Amino acid sequence: MNRLAQKIQAVAFLGMALIAFQSCSEDSMSGDGETMTSAELQTILMTDDIAGAADSALAELYVGDTAKSFTAKENDCYTAEYTETGFVATFNNCVLNGTENVDGTVAVTYAVGEGSASFTATFTDFYVGTIKINGTRTFVVNTSTDQNSVSFTVTSDMTIEMEDGSTISETGEKTFGIAFSEDLSSVTFTLSGNWTVQIDEDVYAVETLEDLQVTSPCEYVTSGSMVVSKNGLAVTVDFGNGECDDKATLIYPNGATEEVNL
Repeated sequence: MNRLAQKIQAVAFLGMALIAFQSCSEDSMSGDGETMTSAELQTILMTDDIAGAADSALAELYVGDTAKSFTAKENDCYTAEYTETGFVATFNNCVLNGTENVDGTVAVTYAVGEGSASFTATFTDFYVGTIKINGTRTFVVNTSTDQNSVSFTVTSDMTIEMEDGSTISETGEKTFGIAFSEDLSSVTFTLSGNWTVQIDEDVYAVETLEDLQVTSPCEYVTSGSMVVSKNGLAVTVDFGNGECDDKATLIYPNGATEEVNL
């Protein structure tokens, strides 16, 4: 279970790493009629940030060999009751893994198979700071036979209520990939998927056309493309063909293009 915990935490790390380049690349959108701002996109992507804190809380519960105990576990932050298929945990408004205060209940069911592991987390009035989460996130973790790569497919159907009463909902699927070179000198992160975010009355849809890719030591997305649509306006973002630079190309519905710095 320790290996699974590390993989869960890696999902949150990769989501945070991708927030910056996506928000910067969309900053200058100016299609016909409907427009999209950097602030809007940051709000869209904040669902991963919030969920990442919740994922870190779940990772804490995988530390140790819970498969043997199937008993209640308790510390100052939470209580957890384990069964053969999962656990129910209640958090006590505490700081966990460096997150904001975590409070509320999450029920997890999991299964481990050859070369893969999966679990579904159901959040009930689960708070990260002043933000409330309800809904489900299902994780499927797959590793390669040589252990040099791992991928996470995350399917979300959740609602987030902000402190001011506004709501954000997310549905859809994202696949995060992490691959190490044979000599461990570099690591490649990828993101693909299709997901939809609704913020009050506005609906945003994201579809990756080619996997978005970051390869260390380069700090930028060097290849891949995606389409971001807001209420029908679709803008394609092309990150290039592998060259390490801070540029991306926006392609508008009318065929106009614009190069932006990330």
